Amino acid sequence: MNRRQIISMAALLAAAPALAMGQTAAPAVAAVPAADPYAPVEVAIRDDFEVGSIVVVSRDFFLYHVTAPGRAVRYGVAVGTAELVWKGKATIGRKVEWPSWRPTNDMIERNPDAYLKYADGMPGGPENPLGARALYLYDDRGNDTAIRIHGTTQPGSIGQAVSNGCLRMRNEAVISLFDQVPIGTPVYVF
Repeated sequence: MNRRQIISMAALLAAAPALAMGQTAAPAVAAVPAADPYAPVEVAIRDDFEVGSIVVVSRDFFLYHVTAPGRAVRYGVAVGTAELVWKGKATIGRKVEWPSWRPTNDMIERNPDAYLKYADGMPGGPENPLGARALYLYDDRGNDTAIRIHGTTQPGSIGQAVSNGCLRMRNEAVISLFDQVPIGTPVYVF
């Protein structure tokens, strides 16, 4: 076995415990450094998710974009804190580059010291907490859930339960996903 094969095998073994719902690891698209378990990587996934859909396994901090039957690109995410984890089925109803942001009334009520100063909103840009892109999740009646898959100004938060319910991705990861998924994409959050 050469060095590249050993590194690839180590990456697969490191990822194996986190593969939820009966998935098994597949060869990586590119070598994944063991120090970054949240870097995008191609993996096998249950084959009953429709191609193009997004599947999030909150407890493992992974988002899967299903690219072919039984295949997905896995991205690391940050999720809501325990009491704020959102679960369910939604559809991408809107996509925005460099989105503006306003904390929800609940966020302001929970933590006015952090959020009241943004009650009138914040324009999009590199300092905006939604990061470079946002995918807005809508319920089956077409209502905005207030949950977003978005970038972040805190890439070190990936792999943690720290948000107010939204799903954070590194900016480069959310840009890649944003470019691949159309409005109407189904999203399943477990």
